[in-house]
Amino acid sequence: MASEAAKELARKQKAEAKALKEAKKHSDNPSDWGTIRQIRETYKLTAEHQPRIGWMLAGAVLGPVVVGVVVGLLVGTMLIFWILLGLLAGLTVALFVLQRQAKKAAFARAADQAGGAQVALSLLDKKKWHYTMAIALDKQANCVHRAIGPGGLILIGEGKGKAATTMLRNEARRHRQVLYGVDVQTVMIGNGTDQVPLPKLYDYIKKLPKKLSAEQIEEIEYRLVALDSIRPRVPLPKGPLPTSGNMRVSRRAMRG
Repeated sequence: MASEAAKELARKQKAEAKALKEAKKHSDNPSDWGTIRQIRETYKLTAEHQPRIGWMLAGAVLGPVVVGVVVGLLVGTMLIFWILLGLLAGLTVALFVLQRQAKKAAFARAADQAGGAQVALSLLDKKKWHYTMAIALDKQANCVHRAIGPGGLILIGEGKGKAATTMLRNEARRHRQVLYGVDVQTVMIGNGTDQVPLPKLYDYIKKLPKKLSAEQIEEIEYRLVALDSIRPRVPLPKGPLPTSGNMRVSRRAMRG
């Protein structure tokens, strides 16, 4: 009897494992994909914005291979070794090129979309940085996002015109009232004066000098719960905000 129960449990576990594998195989979530599929899907999306990516990757691979052949012929020994070494170096260079172009493609897709800042914010180290999208949003899709980490508390404004800058300024005032002496930094995404272009937002935040410890971050987040609980309901515009899922670019690939 016990043997039959064990067999039934094993069959059930096997069926569940098979179903999970099948679900991941057809999943649209990049975190469920294997390395090969991540690279393939990243290449497809990159090619939409950089049609020459195939030639760029071919050149990245062939260049080191040619160098390996030349070195092998000059040395006169172990030609195969130098070719293989050149091939490995070429694949490494090709992955680096794909990573750089994938980043550019992702930012190009997000540039004129509300919520595009998530592409940059999602690249931050999740163990150190926490971010909240669209803590404030109006019907024109102007919005303010919030990130908190070792570099401090940063409010990121996204949108155009006076309405966007006014919203960012108002949110900074509300946060300072709740957080008392905490330094609330503001950043406006854009290409104008005193603005940070979207492709440079990640580097801008990452390079901020350390201001907060893990304990301070936890305390500030606890105090922010009160602010968010009394916040009026956000007037969402028609249609969903684009998310990282819409971009379908693997974060792992973008980080390299």
